[in-house]
Amino acid sequence: MKGIKINPKYIKYQQFVENVPTEFTQSGEIIYDARNQIRVFTLPDGQKVNVKRYHKPFFLNRIIYTFIRKPKALRAYQYAFKLLEMGIPTPEPIACITEMKCGLLSYSYLITIQSPLRRNFYEFREHSVQGYEDVVTDFARFVADVHKKGVLHRDFSPGNILFDVVDGKSYFSLVDINRMSFGKELGLNASCKNFMRLWGNRDYFELLAKKYAEARGWDVEKCTQKIIHYWQKFWRNRK
Repeated sequence: MKGIKINPKYIKYQQFVENVPTEFTQSGEIIYDARNQIRVFTLPDGQKVNVKRYHKPFFLNRIIYTFIRKPKALRAYQYAFKLLEMGIPTPEPIACITEMKCGLLSYSYLITIQSPLRRNFYEFREHSVQGYEDVVTDFARFVADVHKKGVLHRDFSPGNILFDVVDGKSYFSLVDINRMSFGKELGLNASCKNFMRLWGNRDYFELLAKKYAEARGWDVEKCTQKIIHYWQKFWRNRK
């Protein structure tokens, strides 16, 4: 048994959506293959879509995601509408599918329009900030806007931030959004801590912190100290 939710805007893709569980492993181009798998499909009208299949949860989590918490695919689908309504870019949702086996959640799928942004923040792993100053400045302002709107991405890591530069203008989009919080404008500590999973050298974080603090109207030195503290602590613990 499967449950399907389709964005009314894309009801024309209903047949494709309904066939996803049976066709997923037989076609499409794999672009990510780890715990979850993402494939790109080209529809008959030329539209490219991403289909993310979430792994089948362990038994206890199958119970939790069936009776207590919403499945990840459903949360990501619903959160996408919220973000877009708030003016925060994320790939437009087409549909989500939840498969049930023996009354418990099995695989689930999220289907979205493929983002035109092809770069992500892993680029900053080893590079100096030199040459990226405009991107980092624009990114700081983008995140400041997200935080002012009370949105917290709880998996704010390099692969979940897409970007590109077109005609000198930076564009950003958030992905992997099943872990989000929506509420009041974020304060200093929560905001600064949200950067801790990002990769980069110290000069990258110093510029990011400076531009972020300016966008929030906060003390630059204090904001920089907190962002670098949380970043160093997170990666020190990981090592």
